[in-house]
Amino acid sequence: RLGYGTVVEAAMPPLEAKHTHEEIATIPQLDIPAMPLFGNNWFVMEYAKDNNIEDIAAFVAAWLKISKGYGIKIVNPCGSEAWGWGMNVHGVNDKAPYFDVTSKEVIIALAKANEMLKLPHSIHIHPNDLGHPGNYTTTLETMDAVKDIKKGDKAAEIRDQVMHVTHLQFHSYTGNSWKDAGSAAPEIADYINKHDHITCDVGQVTLDETTTMTADAPMEYDLFKLSGLKWTNKDIECETAAGIIPCIYSGKNPVNTLQWAIGLELFLGIENPWQVCLTTDHPNAGPFTRYPRIISWLMSNQRRMEMMENGEVHKWAQRRTTLPTLDREYDFYEIATITRAAPARIYGFTDRGALTPGYRADIAVYDINPNEIDPSRQAAEIEKGFNVAEYTIKDGQILVKDKEIVKVKESQNIWVNVKGWEQNEQKVINNIMPFFTQYYSVKWENYPVHDHYVSNPIRVDVDGK
Repeated sequence: RLGYGTVVEAAMPPLEAKHTHEEIATIPQLDIPAMPLFGNNWFVMEYAKDNNIEDIAAFVAAWLKISKGYGIKIVNPCGSEAWGWGMNVHGVNDKAPYFDVTSKEVIIALAKANEMLKLPHSIHIHPNDLGHPGNYTTTLETMDAVKDIKKGDKAAEIRDQVMHVTHLQFHSYTGNSWKDAGSAAPEIADYINKHDHITCDVGQVTLDETTTMTADAPMEYDLFKLSGLKWTNKDIECETAAGIIPCIYSGKNPVNTLQWAIGLELFLGIENPWQVCLTTDHPNAGPFTRYPRIISWLMSNQRRMEMMENGEVHKWAQRRTTLPTLDREYDFYEIATITRAAPARIYGFTDRGALTPGYRADIAVYDINPNEIDPSRQAAEIEKGFNVAEYTIKDGQILVKDKEIVKVKESQNIWVNVKGWEQNEQKVINNIMPFFTQYYSVKWENYPVHDHYVSNPIRVDVDGK
């Protein structure tokens, strides 16, 4: 009913891929690619330590088939592995305990493997030091680490970037503690404006009660210590970790207001809308159902100033960010870009995201007449207009009509099948099998995701050679 037909599950532990695909199968109306986690995988860290890019590429190709995954997700590289020992890494030059490999080495190795395989999407990274004051230097170093990596020839035809940085707002802080924290959004936006190898999504805080859930387990523990709310944690074999806590973002809270303002600074400071996507990092910064409200903020400087001047948000927005000085307002074309066209290009989709002959007929129609509304002065009407689509058409089928669900369609999973690496894949699997047998809690035969787990799949064949 919001008018979206494709969403991405951006953190899937390969060991739990079967469960992920079962959940996808129960959610109607959507196409859902899932991104397997690689940044703390024991095998990946060993190969990265040896700079063995070919075996990492073969491992990734095999794991995409095994898990029915779409691309390479990296979360707090080396940090979630460190959490297994009650530790974390701080910055890209720290090493994972007992592995003698740094976060930067893992990032570069996976980026090179990604381009070697010519995958449709770039590496998709949640950098180190999420949520820590002063973390912007880690973010800049992470983005800069891959600037000289050449895009795979075929990949370059469908996407521009070699790294997609996710929930960038959480990685754009100055300071040494929350007492002196501030915004580094101008520095981050300036870097992106000067480099075309980076795309991002924002993770806009929406000032709601929500839940945070992530494969960055040590960060979740930090949030638990700050908030005192309930916390649960999980270590997933030799692959990754995870944590969950409830979270309350309030405009009366100075830190939450700072986060809210930094997200908007990034949206308004990044000049090219093709390099940024609208997200709330659902559910971590807020529910996706707040997209219409964020759109109204982006289109109305008047509404943003009202929130700051009328006390809806804390004075930190004015004192510690440049938001009050930014009068840019998105137009309807830019909103269409950051919510549809740019994400489609960034993910390497070649069948959706544009009104192009031969593409899937995925179309959202809203009850808004751009010629009769002034978004700057009518923010409430913009939010209301985008809140429910008048029509949502998926694959040419009308699913929403007159703002109501009129048809239910089975969801589809999108996954990448790399061709040309079969011999390399088998060699890698044979090499890791003794370790797998000794340390994994399931037998190999129970690990791969078989076809019957995958909901009506859309297989994307990629010639990786």
